[in-house]
Amino acid sequence: MTAVLILLMFVAFVGLDLLVRTILRRMRENRARMAREAVLKTSIHLDFTHEAKSLKRVEVPNPRARILAVDDEAVVLDSFRRILVLEGFSVDTVEHGPEALGLVQRHDYDFVFTDLKMPDMDGVEVVKAVKHLRPDVDVVVITGYGSIETAVETLQQGACEYVQKPFTADELGEFVKKLLIKREARIEMSRRPSVRVVSPEMADGVPASEFCVTGGSFLSAGHAWVRIQPEGRVRIGIDDFVRKALGTVKEVVLPERGQTVRQGETLFTLEGAAGTVHVAAPISGRIEHGNLDLKNAPGILIQSPYDRGWVCLMTPSDLASELPSLKIGKPVIDWYQDEIMRLRALNGAGTTGNLDWAAFEKQFLGANDHAQV
Repeated sequence: MTAVLILLMFVAFVGLDLLVRTILRRMRENRARMAREAVLKTSIHLDFTHEAKSLKRVEVPNPRARILAVDDEAVVLDSFRRILVLEGFSVDTVEHGPEALGLVQRHDYDFVFTDLKMPDMDGVEVVKAVKHLRPDVDVVVITGYGSIETAVETLQQGACEYVQKPFTADELGEFVKKLLIKREARIEMSRRPSVRVVSPEMADGVPASEFCVTGGSFLSAGHAWVRIQPEGRVRIGIDDFVRKALGTVKEVVLPERGQTVRQGETLFTLEGAAGTVHVAAPISGRIEHGNLDLKNAPGILIQSPYDRGWVCLMTPSDLASELPSLKIGKPVIDWYQDEIMRLRALNGAGTTGNLDWAAFEKQFLGANDHAQV
């Protein structure tokens, strides 16, 4: 009976905590909305004619993005300000294309919304000019039902999307939120990836958003690592780049004990649902033995590629002459970042996703590709 009572009290406490959190969150959202409404009422009455004759500007604290909208219909611009300001965006609106281009040259905007049909400068011209002046700005075309075909054609001129009017507040709000998500994802992809040099033991804990190489390990251009053991033999495995690219491996085909392998020849094979990749030997030598733990638990290769997931132990046959073709330490980082950017270009976001394993092997794991740092 006591246990049941304690359980009920715990459930009640959790429920109350969730209720309080929900109420506080809604109160914060309401306060933010009221503040935006107050800004909306006052900002549009300020005089910005020194920048553009028809300019009306509403700036909110910590905006989610800055938007410029150009349309010759004042009612449409009123809707943009009212809807998007309440959603947390700072919004400038003008009624003429040339005014919009002048503002684009003087201010940083994330998005420019332009009507397709305007008397002095149509939307196609605005799209071309904005993408010429600021290629980093996302341009969206506002169109009526009868002009959808022309709006689609503006995508070839650099527009990222089009929105059809009339629209409801919810429709426009959701549309812009999706645009913002896509823009942020694209900007994130364009940034140079973070690569750290860590110890083999620390590599397992590196976040999925970062990449790592291990100090004391050599890397081949085919993304196999080599660690020299005290007795002169070497351990070999896959690096963090291969781990994050492949995501899951169902089977590791180990090299046979006593087998002799030359640098650049297939050393071991990784198999998964998306296909098979062959990893080239980073150096030449004789296989002493493979990591038998990978036969029963191939997932270790992905979980701990630099430590428990090593693949094989080898006695090198020509280490002195082959070592200069491998990479080590901080000089690896620039090369690694370039490789990650190439992977992103191949696979969209550089994650496992729908990665074509055959294309990945051809581009990144090619045999006899051992450029010296």
